[in-house]
Amino acid sequence: MLDRRSFLGTAGLSTAGLALASLLNEDGLLADDRTRTVSGKSPIRPTIDANEPYAAREPHFEMPAKQILVIYLPGAVSHVDTFDYKPALTKLHGQKPPGIPAVTFEGPTGNIAKPFWEFKPRGDSGKMVSDLLPHLAQHVDDFCFLHALTTDTSAHPQGENFMNTGFTMEGFPSFGSWVTYALGSESHELPAFVAINDPRGLARSGKNNFGNGFLPAAFQGTDFNAKNPPRNLYRPSSITPKADRDTIDLLQRLNARHLKKFPGDANLAGRIASYELAGRMQTSVPEVMNLAGETESTLRAYGVEGGSELRGHYARNCILARRLIEQGVRVVQLFNGSDPSGGNGVTNWDSHANILKTHAMQAEIMDQPTAALIADMKQRGLLKHTLVVWATEFGRMPFLQANGTGRDHNPDAFTCFLTGAGVRSAMSYGESDEFGFKAVTDKTTVYDFNATLLHLLGLDHERLTFYHNGLERRLTNVHGHVVKEIIA
Repeated sequence: MLDRRSFLGTAGLSTAGLALASLLNEDGLLADDRTRTVSGKSPIRPTIDANEPYAAREPHFEMPAKQILVIYLPGAVSHVDTFDYKPALTKLHGQKPPGIPAVTFEGPTGNIAKPFWEFKPRGDSGKMVSDLLPHLAQHVDDFCFLHALTTDTSAHPQGENFMNTGFTMEGFPSFGSWVTYALGSESHELPAFVAINDPRGLARSGKNNFGNGFLPAAFQGTDFNAKNPPRNLYRPSSITPKADRDTIDLLQRLNARHLKKFPGDANLAGRIASYELAGRMQTSVPEVMNLAGETESTLRAYGVEGGSELRGHYARNCILARRLIEQGVRVVQLFNGSDPSGGNGVTNWDSHANILKTHAMQAEIMDQPTAALIADMKQRGLLKHTLVVWATEFGRMPFLQANGTGRDHNPDAFTCFLTGAGVRSAMSYGESDEFGFKAVTDKTTVYDFNATLLHLLGLDHERLTFYHNGLERRLTNVHGHVVKEIIA
C-alpha cells in the first residue's frame, strides 16, 4: 500500500544515496575517469549533477532503445512446455534412455515426459509454441527467442540474483540500477526505475532484484503495484489548491535561500532534489495509476475482468507498466510470481509437482495481459524506442521427478525472448539438444544476455563501471559478449 509516509521513507533512502553520490562526485569518482582500464578499455562513468541525479544522460553510442521493460517470471518457466519444441520427448515418452542423471536438484529422477501441452505452428514464421500460452503465441513473429541460455546455479534465490544483478550473491546492483546510473531518466515527475511487484508479494530474492547494491541509493528501484490505489497521497480536502501551491512555493524559496548560504554543498543539493522528487510523486503517481481513462476495449484486451482475481491484478500491473513507459520512466521491471513462503498455494512458476496445475494457473494469470501489453505498446508506437524482455531464471528438465508429475530445475538450457527496439524479429537464436536438456548451439550465458541488453540501450558493458572496494565493478563482472546476431 502506497501512502505519503512510504514515499517520504523511500525519499529518505534516496537522500542517503544522493549524499553518497555527491561525496563521490566531489572526489571525482562519478566523473568520466580514464585512469583505470577494464578489459583493456577505459571506463566511462557518468558525470552526475547532485541537483538533478535523475537527469537524462547520453549513452555510449546511439541505439534505438531508450527505455526497457523487463517482464520477469520467478520460479523457472518450463521451456520444453512453452517455446522450445522437442519432438524427441514425445517419441521417448515414458522411457529412461542412457545419460539421464539418477539425481538432480531436488532428488531422484523419473522418465522422459512429453510436453504437457500440445505444440502448434504459429504466425507466418511457423514458430512452434504450446497451447499453454495461446495469447503470446499470436505474436511470435515479433519475438526474438534465445533457446540456448544457461546459468551458473540451480537454486531460485541465487538464480534470481544472477539474472537480475549478474552475481549469485546478494549486495550487487540490479540491472535497472546500472541503467539508471548510466542514463538517468526522461521523466521529471516519476522515478527513473520502477519495480512493479506481483500482487502476491516480492519474489524470493526480494528487493535485491531491484536494489542498488553499492551504487548510490538514488538508483534503486521504487516498488509499487496497481493492486490497491494509493492512499494519503492526495491533497487533504481541508487545504485549497492555492494554499497547497503557495506552501510548496514558499518551501522552494526557503530551500533556495538556504542553499545560497552553503554554495557548493552537493549533499544539501542532493537532499533537496530527493525531497522535491518525492513531493512531485505525490501528484504524479496517483495520476499514472488511475485507470479510469482507459477504454473498455483496452481493459477487456488486457483481461482485467472475466478471469481470476489474480489475473485482474496482474492485468492492471501490465497497464501500469505501459503508462510508466509512456511517461518516460527509463526502466520498468514487471514481476509475474512471488516468494512461495509469502502466500498460500501456487505463487510462481516453480513446478516440482503437478505441473499441469501449477503452470496452468500461472499461465492464466500471465498470458493474456502480457500479450495485450506487448500488442498495445506496438500499436502506440512505444516499441520503436522500448526494448521488452521476457525472462525467467532457468529452465526445467525434459524428464520428470520421481513423483511423476513435476519437472526439476534445469540450469543448462532455458528460453527467454526479446522484442521491440533494436532487436530482430521472427527469430530463434541458439538450440538445446534433442531433449531440451543442455544448450548445444550458440550457447548464451547470463553474462552474454546482460551484455546484449546493455548494448541495445547504447551502453558498453565493459566500460560501464563503478569503482568499489579497489575494483572496477560492472554488471557482467569480467565476462560477457554481445550477441550481435540478434541485433537488427
